Amino acid sequence: GLSLVISQGSPIAFPESVSRLGDTLGGWLPVPVLVMIAMGLITALILGRTFIGRSMYAIGGNEEAARLSGLRVKRQKIVIYALSGLFAAVAGIVLASRLVSAQPQAAQGYELDAIAAVVIGGASLAGGVGKASGTLIGALILAVLRNGLNLLSVSAFWQQVVIGVVIALAVLLDTLRRKAGSGAAS
Repeated sequence: GLSLVISQGSPIAFPESVSRLGDTLGGWLPVPVLVMIAMGLITALILGRTFIGRSMYAIGGNEEAARLSGLRVKRQKIVIYALSGLFAAVAGIVLASRLVSAQPQAAQGYELDAIAAVVIGGASLAGGVGKASGTLIGALILAVLRNGLNLLSVSAFWQQVVIGVVIALAVLLDTLRRKAGSGAAS
């Protein structure tokens, strides 16, 4: 909203030097891929080796139980949202570098891809389950799926439908897996 007001809906061009972050190394390795791998490793480190990472799983799994076990849930959620904002900012910088401009609506629709990558990667929308490596694998699967749909000349609108169906199937599988897990525990 605010970016549209400031830019009046027009792209803001950057100098060509800004494009380096969206470029390739050696003509074949995209720098955004390196940024994605680095961010994935940082995320895996945070989730697997830090207090805040364990807190994320605890809060996602059962917020009330996390609070009763002594976690300062409100404070942890602020930190989690701040980290999310930081990662979104890095993604925005990489996208702006690739486009060599700031475009207020450039990433519109990417939230569906983000959710799809996470769900395809095995995270539960119910919370408390998921790994950074799974999300990276989900993103790779999604990229291959999108590329295949592009090669088949499937329109962008139908691609969104296909991605939505994939998300729905992944959520269904997660629900069945959770029900089977809770049934075995009874």
